[in-house]
Amino acid sequence: SNRGHDSLVCYSVDNDGRLKLQDFTYVRGEHPRNFNIHPSGDWILVANQDSGNVVVFKLDKETGALTYADCEIPVKTARCIQWAPKNE
Repeated sequence: SNRGHDSLVCYSVDNDGRLKLQDFTYVRGEHPRNFNIHPSGDWILVANQDSGNVVVFKLDKETGALTYADCEIPVKTARCIQWAPKNE
């Protein structure tokens, strides 16, 4: 996450192992303190500390592109995202 730029950055890995910049995604808030990819690999949640919100993005597994999922949750001083274990 880029806290001054309020974005997440997407890189690809070239054949030689070097990172190549692909894209930036605005996180729809201020100071993205933490983000976490869902175990399915389909979703990313972003905790924006200074704007007090958690934002949901759909993750394209092939390209790494993020699409806003039209879902924001107000959370005072959002700082950390953790996924609860699945009950079996």
